[in-house]
Amino acid sequence: MGLGAGWTPFGVRFNHSIYDVLSTFFARGEAVQAEDVVVVSIDSPTLNQRGGMHSIRTIIAGVLKDLAEARPRVVVSDVILADPQDPEEDALLAEAMKATRNLILPCEIAEGKWEDPIPAFRQSAVALGHVFHQDPLNQANSDGVIRSIPLEQMAEGDRRWALSLAALAAYRGQFVEESPEELRLGKTVIPAPRSGDGRAMLIRYLPPHAIRVVSALDLPKEKDHLRDRTVFLGITANYDRQTNPFGDTMPGVEVHAHAFETLASGRFLTPASDSVVLLLCLSFAAAVGLIFGYFSGWIAYGLDVLLIAGAHAILVIAFQHGTVFPYSGPVSVAWLASAGAAIFQDFFVRRQLRTSESEKSRYQQAIHWVAHEMRSPLTAIQGSSEIMTRYKLPEEKGRQLSEMINAESKRMARMIQTFLDIERLADGQMELKQEPFEARHMVDACLKRVAPIAERKSIQVFLDTPIDARLTGDRELMEYAFYNLLTNAVKYSPAETEIHVGAEVAGGELRLSVRDQGMGMDEHELKNIFKKFYRTKRAEASGEVGTGIGLSIVEQIVTHHRGRMEVTSKPGKGSCFTIVLSASNTKVPPAAENTADLPNAETFNR
Repeated sequence: MGLGAGWTPFGVRFNHSIYDVLSTFFARGEAVQAEDVVVVSIDSPTLNQRGGMHSIRTIIAGVLKDLAEARPRVVVSDVILADPQDPEEDALLAEAMKATRNLILPCEIAEGKWEDPIPAFRQSAVALGHVFHQDPLNQANSDGVIRSIPLEQMAEGDRRWALSLAALAAYRGQFVEESPEELRLGKTVIPAPRSGDGRAMLIRYLPPHAIRVVSALDLPKEKDHLRDRTVFLGITANYDRQTNPFGDTMPGVEVHAHAFETLASGRFLTPASDSVVLLLCLSFAAAVGLIFGYFSGWIAYGLDVLLIAGAHAILVIAFQHGTVFPYSGPVSVAWLASAGAAIFQDFFVRRQLRTSESEKSRYQQAIHWVAHEMRSPLTAIQGSSEIMTRYKLPEEKGRQLSEMINAESKRMARMIQTFLDIERLADGQMELKQEPFEARHMVDACLKRVAPIAERKSIQVFLDTPIDARLTGDRELMEYAFYNLLTNAVKYSPAETEIHVGAEVAGGELRLSVRDQGMGMDEHELKNIFKKFYRTKRAEASGEVGTGIGLSIVEQIVTHHRGRMEVTSKPGKGSCFTIVLSASNTKVPPAAENTADLPNAETFNR
């Protein structure tokens, strides 16, 4: 996105604006004076005194006569003389041109053809050079500023060099050598690859007044300043005005003079290639990624500010050394990459923080729950051991207390192991057992364990239908889940009510349900009932102790057995929790049945 911004109309205009600012900054900081080139202007005073534009050819002839006495090395005319005019004036001008050493005359393309000076003038010229009317690098988004010139133009198979290049070739007495990537003039290598823009060359404008401008009226007094130099002759009286990157307007002949000085000095401004621009952009993006990948907080932001400042500095320094980058592309990439990385890091850090806080809360509550659930067996163990320590008990009573301690310690150990197994299962660190077992035996074991709890509240538990189905999986975990549903039903049902356990095998599935006559839930509570640590308002108001983790564990166990949970409920009319699992109604051999001792009072609270 950032790289593409440099190719949009806004991006191009922005690049031009930065180019102009840098050109102005570095040019005005230079104290240079052009030594090889002088502009002779046919200005308003010259026109006023010598007959105006109607006598322009006579004026030019007079200027050339004065220049002949000054003996410049090359004279370049910027005035197009493509049509014959008054014969006497044309003859006078032709004679003056013939006496001028190394004369370069202008030409231009009109309607696809070269418009050259008339033959009487052309025969006196050592070369023709084309003039331009538009910046070739700025045609799509022209703002009227001339930043570059085409060094060559083609028409009808005839190629002409730019007026400034033709002038330099005559000044040095050398020929222009060309290749697809550059031009050579002696030892000067001009970075102007052939392309659709006619080998465009950026002009490195000199500071104002660095090129001497002499009025044609002052030629007799300025002869010493013209000797052995290249003179550009043109009309400057409100004619052919161009705008340079400094925001100043100047006649076209001065633009040609600045282009000549750029070529003569060899101080070229070269646009960076697309591959270099892309590499720079990728480097900025990669640097931003490394900064926010390895650092955070103020250190990351501080380094990123330095990177962005460095991105600007690199482009400025590159310009100072002659390489022009499209400013908007790399800088946009640096800014957008920084913004994106900062936002991502902030989002990532916040998400990690939320996850960390959630996990911390979860484990704190889980530990609280484990501590609460362990309180019963620990109390029994502690009480029994104290009795055995303090009193001398009959052998039978001591044996009973020892058996109680043993049973309670086993129950606590199994409770811890089951909890750890569920946590490992939730984290994907444990695989389920894949053993066949009878659903009937699992349900019977759970009903026996819940019976004492139900009796305390005078609640009757009924098995409505016999169960004849075989399940495959981890019997201990499934028993854990079903027992949780039974204890929840007892805990949140009023005294002297009924709980019904139902079973149905159809379509290869066992539907095992627990229906109570308890407080029930509304639709909103049903949507959240399996979320960790969620408790309904009625459950909290009931005074029953709980953490809201039980049903979440039940759903995890059932889901890992590739089953599902279904719940129906209405406030005040009870709830029905149904476990749906793949099953078969073929019994397994007794040897395959897990008959391990089971804890007789585990309770996970909703």
